[in-house]
Amino acid sequence: MDASNSAHISAAPQDLLARIENDPAVVAYLAWPGDFDLGRRSPVEELTLPSGDPLHPIAGDGAGGTYFLVGKEGDPARPVLYADSEGEAALIGASLEEAVELVVVCPLWRDAAAGFPLPELEAQVRADMTDFDRARQEVLAALGLTPPPADEVVARLLATAARTVPDFLPYVDDDDHGPYEPLIGG
Repeated sequence: MDASNSAHISAAPQDLLARIENDPAVVAYLAWPGDFDLGRRSPVEELTLPSGDPLHPIAGDGAGGTYFLVGKEGDPARPVLYADSEGEAALIGASLEEAVELVVVCPLWRDAAAGFPLPELEAQVRADMTDFDRARQEVLAALGLTPPPADEVVARLLATAARTVPDFLPYVDDDDHGPYEPLIGG
């Protein structure tokens, strides 16, 4: 990991998860509009990484996807992997902090990664949540996060997702499934 990423990782994942879990407003925002629901921690299927690093489900989305914290507790760098229910996956953050910043700042991150303009995506969220800007700032403040601007958060996502293949592309350990496909940039 380069120095710019290691400087960004400040909160231990378990500490950040505890802060999230103990704040109902944060939990609610992450569930919607973030689609990062702490109540959906059961993955659709058991996944394995080529590296053998363990996967710990930390949240899920409404379409059956799961967010995983990669690695063992105490590992200095624990990226976050998102695996959808259709057999695609991507690293979305070099740390839990980066992944949470992504979900908070850009709840429609999948669309942003596909090239949809950020102003249009934010307008979509604001159409459904008129207090989006205020709520987003309150959640960031509650978690003590100060992310870069949304376009930089998306650029960071794309750079992180580019590291998915080969070591972080999961597979189901049985004869009926092949490896997952890259969700971003595949």
